[in-house]
Amino acid sequence: MRALYKTKGCSDSWIEKRIRGIIIRDELTDEWKNRGVKEDKEYSILTAEISQATFGMTPNEHKDHKSLKRENLRDHMNDLELIFTMLGEVSTSEITKVKNAKGFQQNKQVAKKGGKIAGDARKNLEKETNKKVSTK
Repeated sequence: MRALYKTKGCSDSWIEKRIRGIIIRDELTDEWKNRGVKEDKEYSILTAEISQATFGMTPNEHKDHKSLKRENLRDHMNDLELIFTMLGEVSTSEITKVKNAKGFQQNKQVAKKGGKIAGDARKNLEKETNKKVSTK
């Protein structure tokens, strides 16, 4: 995977973030699976909850924002977008464990909370820098 991103001209720093993001995502989906969340539709809904709370848009809206069609959204995120995505997902994982969330509905509430942590951090950074994190 590293070589693929390297041939696309991605920096080593970005590649490290992208790979770490993949690991964090896998840990989150494993956590959901162990807690009774069914794959496919429910994973998509929970992911959308995290994204909505983190970026103020769902993954599909985020793809539209970047004018992407079939491309992988995360492969087109900048460093800060990757970092805030990871923060939302790792926060969700940690809250899930502490709250011992079970099933789809409890995990949906936790996904909103995990995403809000990342969203609040993103908004604070945008306020301080007067720049948007999500680029086109």
